[in-house]
Amino acid sequence: MEPRNPITKEQIQRALRERHSAGVQDKLDHARVAVAGLGGLGSNVAFALARIGVGHLHLIDFDRVDLANLNRQQYFLRHLGMYKTDALKEELLQINPYLDIRTDCIRVTEGNLPELFAEDPIVCEAFDSPEAKAMLVNGILEHFPQAFLVSASGMAGYSDSNRIQTRKITDHFYLCGDGIAQTGPGYGLMAPRVALCAAHEANCIAQYICTTKGEEP
Repeated sequence: MEPRNPITKEQIQRALRERHSAGVQDKLDHARVAVAGLGGLGSNVAFALARIGVGHLHLIDFDRVDLANLNRQQYFLRHLGMYKTDALKEELLQINPYLDIRTDCIRVTEGNLPELFAEDPIVCEAFDSPEAKAMLVNGILEHFPQAFLVSASGMAGYSDSNRIQTRKITDHFYLCGDGIAQTGPGYGLMAPRVALCAAHEANCIAQYICTTKGEEP
């Protein structure tokens, strides 16, 4: 039996256009999004953006996949020990092998931030620690005030799903989460609520990309 022919770029584009319309998909195709942090938030955000056909993704993380990550992050046992940038790129290209995916396996610092994000008009903050979140948000707002920035705060545990919200902070800065729930004994980060918050981030980005003439998400 002859092997099946691989799916072509044209077939994937046709399927996406049937779902989203040609006009919307054109915007998604040309969009460029950086995802900083590839854990519970970032890996889920990247999956969502890849599935809708965002054409250019910039994945940034310095960490390797650990067993404790599998309770909420988009990785599998086969990825243990791999850099998250490599593991996630591998998975996303299995969804759509024609995506343009750039990876930087590096820790974001105040010093390298201006160079790292210089070509990213849309930035998703998906770090774990409050300090790293604040550093990235403040750095993007300072160096790239016209970039569209989505961040997250408050997604721990298993409390009310409806407390996860998307709030407009400035014209170019949106914050997702409940702003309250922090990790603690018996109340750690769990897949359902982290994925809810990641979906808010991804949807906020999708709305920004797809909305005509830059209307609010």
